[in-house]
Amino acid sequence: MESPQEYYRKLTHATYDCHYHIVFVPKYRYDMLKDEKVIHTVQQVFDWVCENNDILLIEGNIRPDHVHLYLSIPPKYAVSDVVKWLKEKSASRCFLHHPDLLKQYWGRHFWARGYFVSTIGISDAVIRNYIKNQEEQEREKEELAKQLRLWK
Repeated sequence: MESPQEYYRKLTHATYDCHYHIVFVPKYRYDMLKDEKVIHTVQQVFDWVCENNDILLIEGNIRPDHVHLYLSIPPKYAVSDVVKWLKEKSASRCFLHHPDLLKQYWGRHFWARGYFVSTIGISDAVIRNYIKNQEEQEREKEELAKQLRLWK
């Protein structure tokens, strides 16, 4: 198991653990993601967007009619913005490299409007227990520090 120092990611003024499970679908839920060339294009764009925005793509799975992503997103970005970047960039690249898609998506809308997102992280019970016992832990530290001062 990873230690907390290895698990948490850092920005200049923040240490964070922001993991999200994101799911979105092509417009009309067409099976447009079964062509290997389209899948490759979408994967390349997802990798590029994540790499250029310090987003960690932990796991991804492209199914014929939907996409699952497990991402670690810095708190400086809204999840909605990240989804928008992924959808916009991949759609424009797919239409550019696969013009035959324009026949099915004549309005140049490759992805459906909505998406699903769920946070992933420390369980509710662990957080509640930590907060509840914080005062007691601080008291124990103060008592220990007081005893160490007496020894000197």
